[in-house]
Amino acid sequence: MTNPFRIAIAGLGTVGGGVVKALAARRDELSGRAGRPLRLTAVSARDKTKTRGFDLPVWHDDPLDLAQGDADVVVELIGGDEGIARQLVETALTNRKHVVTANKALLAKHGLALAALAERNGVTLKFEAAAAGGIPIVKALREGLIAHGVFAVKGILNGTCNYILTEMETSGRGFAEVLKDAQALGYAEADPTLDVGGGDTAHKLALLASLAFGAAPDFNAIAVTGIEHITADDIAFASEFGYRIKLLGIARKTGNAVDQRVTPTMVRARSSLASVSGAFNGVLVDAGAAGPFFFSGRGAGEAPTASAVIADIVEAANGAASPVFGRPAASLSQPVAADAMAAVSPWYLRFEVLDVPGVLAGIARELAEAGVSIESMIQRGRAPGEPVAIVMITHETAQAAVERALKAIAASDKVRARPCMIPMES
Repeated sequence: MTNPFRIAIAGLGTVGGGVVKALAARRDELSGRAGRPLRLTAVSARDKTKTRGFDLPVWHDDPLDLAQGDADVVVELIGGDEGIARQLVETALTNRKHVVTANKALLAKHGLALAALAERNGVTLKFEAAAAGGIPIVKALREGLIAHGVFAVKGILNGTCNYILTEMETSGRGFAEVLKDAQALGYAEADPTLDVGGGDTAHKLALLASLAFGAAPDFNAIAVTGIEHITADDIAFASEFGYRIKLLGIARKTGNAVDQRVTPTMVRARSSLASVSGAFNGVLVDAGAAGPFFFSGRGAGEAPTASAVIADIVEAANGAASPVFGRPAASLSQPVAADAMAAVSPWYLRFEVLDVPGVLAGIARELAEAGVSIESMIQRGRAPGEPVAIVMITHETAQAAVERALKAIAASDKVRARPCMIPMES
């Protein structure tokens, strides 16, 4: 009889618990796919006394014990880019154990070194669940879309932000109010900074860009803007122009450089990315001659994320091995970061100004002097002397020119708030 494939899991939260339950419920079918029996032999978590709703195998108080035991694969579901999570993964790989992880922060920061460590020890490091929950985008970029190369990846990669923006659009409520509801429903953490500030999306984008372009993950090269400044008015104005606002992670080749950014973006209302609502994720890949490919599904939660983890476990068990980021670690390039200020697109601009004569002329003058051309505009009056919104859509313009104009406009005593600028994707 084929030797069983022994599994050790560190972290029994939502995802870890889902993995344990799925392995128990579908053990025979999953073992058949793996070509050998799958056996959960050890676990570790913070609280042994917690009621979990499933039977536990051998318990270890110290997660590092999992990397020292007889497991064939260590599943790291602790999280964090340093500390015990990093120690566990490094120790497991050094001890020639396969590793499956959902830890995007760890890989975004230390992915190149961990990939090299896995290769030196002849084991695999798999992370399908780290990039977009249950969406099989890692495998698609690493193995499925390689014939003609990948030129761009654009994705809604954070369900919390997408839920908030969707709810703001449907309800007309402001960011703070919807965020509070998202926290009450469990979509947002008590401290939502990593999600709404764009950091979580940036971690995932670093991994997707590495897979897409054969480059080392470069989290520090990503320009990040969150959604905290987006207002219900912005969403309503976007709709009037035929757009929706989504937080996108975008990685694209620009000549010999790679442009990586996380930013609220206006996308056409009938586009595939605009159709991704609620807590779902969506990824659009430009694969050149092979055409565009669109992937959508749940980006978080017990079942979809556990599904991605188990798929990696099965692949490791049946001997499927490929370089962590699609190419041997030594051949991963160090990407040249594109100049963020040189990025060209149409822009949505919103100004909160006093409704007095000459304001619009002053804004138009500053935009013209910076070389920014206006395509369309909305202006609605209120009582004289009260702040009003002036909204404009520009023709394609470099970011540097737009920011130069907005800096001059913001200096006016007639402008009551920081001007808002949002890029627009075709």
